[in-house]
Amino acid sequence: MEITIHTQVLSIATGIGFVVGAVSSKTNFCTLGAVSDWVNIGDKARMCAWLLAIAVAILGVTILDTTGLAVIGTNTFPPYQTVSFAWLRYLLGGLMFGVGMTLASGCGNKTLIRIGSGNIKSLVVLVVASLSAYAMLWTDFYSVVFNPWVAATSLDLKQYGFESQSVAELLGSSHAATSSVLGITLIGLVFAAKDFRQSKDAMLGGLVMGLAVTAGWYVTGGSMGTQWKEFADFADMRPLRVDTQSLTFVSPMGDLVHYLTSPRDFSLLNFGIMTMLGVTLGAFFYSAWSRQLRRESFASGKDFANHVIGAVLMGVGGVLAMGCTIGQGVTGVSMLAIGSFLALLSMIAGAFGTMKYLYWRILHES
Repeated sequence: MEITIHTQVLSIATGIGFVVGAVSSKTNFCTLGAVSDWVNIGDKARMCAWLLAIAVAILGVTILDTTGLAVIGTNTFPPYQTVSFAWLRYLLGGLMFGVGMTLASGCGNKTLIRIGSGNIKSLVVLVVASLSAYAMLWTDFYSVVFNPWVAATSLDLKQYGFESQSVAELLGSSHAATSSVLGITLIGLVFAAKDFRQSKDAMLGGLVMGLAVTAGWYVTGGSMGTQWKEFADFADMRPLRVDTQSLTFVSPMGDLVHYLTSPRDFSLLNFGIMTMLGVTLGAFFYSAWSRQLRRESFASGKDFANHVIGAVLMGVGGVLAMGCTIGQGVTGVSMLAIGSFLALLSMIAGAFGTMKYLYWRILHES
């Protein structure tokens, strides 16, 4: 394969994913685990790690924007700051994803990490979630089932004088001021938690995830990103998803299936797919180095069914919400997009409610 700016960007995406996979494996960074620890045992360390990742990403975007190191703007993939505010899409998609990741034992990022450590259950989840995301992205399923009511309930923010769904614009303040206040406030809240201060792994996991999201924005929105987009504009076969973007894991799952339908067409390989590959390789490297590789399969038919149902909800819900707990919950929130905040809260609510229900069912069955 010829070494072009496109292959360079994809190589960097793989590297970013590798670091995320290795560090997440080492620190046990997990968004589902964050909710579970908080709900079940009252431990806030991993939830604070997630919040630290958000804070670092928010401040990272602010630095990139104010210094001119990257121009992110509103033209991103996914369109986080789109002027069309599809509130029901974020709400329902987020709830579906939250329920799904609980049944499937982890979000998209955790699924890839577990595959890297030898988890057969997560491999099944990846296959089913990828096929579900593919149906949403590359067939008529979304346009037939979801688009009619998404379009009917969407709000056109231009009618209210706004050019995006940025929190800063809606508040009438500058992006730099709003993001700085929010980012610094989150860091203060995080370090106020004793559970978090006592966990070096939580600090490392949150910091690296936030920096990884910032790195993705820098690569695709900075000078390299500009060259990348110019290359795509003049390429004989335009590569897929050449847009300003950062970490997200559900739509790349669908894109992976799309690529596998024409595996000789390397233009279908994109930033998201290569990030997924990097996460899995990084997790495998750390698991092998730390001698934690182990095969884990389904305990029962019921366990299998729960994971398959969860995977379908993750694939469909993640695309509907335009992101996962990382794609919306860190990357989207770093843009201060209202839809990202709504999707994030819906995912947490979905996971919270499902955990409570499963716990209630276990008590009554026993």
